[in-house]
Amino acid sequence: MGNRLKSIFTSEYSFVLESLVSARKAAGLTQSQLAQRLRKPQSFVSKFERHERRLDVVEFVVICRALDVAPRDILAELELRLVQPRQKGRSR
Repeated sequence: MGNRLKSIFTSEYSFVLESLVSARKAAGLTQSQLAQRLRKPQSFVSKFERHERRLDVVEFVVICRALDVAPRDILAELELRLVQPRQKGRSR
């Protein structure tokens, strides 16, 4: 998985971003409103939502808190997505 984890274009990373975008929309927030909660410019939100900027784990948690979403819920679903392809490839 070495180089694959560095890419912001993996399906797993896309899932994380889609989860954050969905949570923002479900909360009825615009990018600008989320940016205000984060005390960041609107471009910060736009760039990570468009895969132009990679989020680190601390930023991910801060964004989840601003959206009132439990980071562990998104990460648990991500973990399931990471495990499922390996399990499909196993033969028993």
